[in-house]
Amino acid sequence: MIDKRFTLAEALRDIADGATVMIGGFGAVGQPDFLVNALADQGATDLTVIANNAGWNRETGIPKLLDLGRVRKIVCSFPKNSPAFDDLFRVGKIELEIVPQGTLAERIRAAGAGVPGFYTATGVGTQMAEGKETRMFGGKEYLLEEALHADVALIEAWRGDRWGNLSYRGSGRNFNPVMAMAATCTIAQVHEIVELGEIAPDAVVTPGIFVNRIVAIPAEAKA
Repeated sequence: MIDKRFTLAEALRDIADGATVMIGGFGAVGQPDFLVNALADQGATDLTVIANNAGWNRETGIPKLLDLGRVRKIVCSFPKNSPAFDDLFRVGKIELEIVPQGTLAERIRAAGAGVPGFYTATGVGTQMAEGKETRMFGGKEYLLEEALHADVALIEAWRGDRWGNLSYRGSGRNFNPVMAMAATCTIAQVHEIVELGEIAPDAVVTPGIFVNRIVAIPAEAKA
């Protein structure tokens, strides 16, 4: 019987030092803070984190990992507004790769779709083009951007079942579905685990084939 339900500790037990970890969410919306906090407790270090932003509240989520010194590098679109990141970056204790938001989403989506890279006009003529291959299409210059893979994706969804099928609510969808497809192991934090068949087939955004582990966190819980 397929059953992908885990406790927080069990779900994160084998994340290794040096892993590349995608963390879903857009600001505070759709961010799997319970999973990230459990990763901080688990102790993995020397991590590369791929996320939309570097967080802001030092008590939870990505900033908690940063303050503990667990992150070697962050790949994101918006590192600012995160005091935890700023403190580390100013003293050279963390690496940063800034990726324009649309490019970040497409690099992740490309990894899940099996596309090794793509060309985009975003970043042409800027510092982001340094060291990257360029090519002309229709008289316009484009940059080659490579797909972005991860060892682990930590995501949040609204509902899931024991097979790992997931549905989302409103803007909580954001980066989560594409990240689920781009990692070797995807761990989902959901507000409710329902019986098989309760999520209508056309409401399944992330099929269970992309999800390895699922953890139930009640909607009223606070990270």
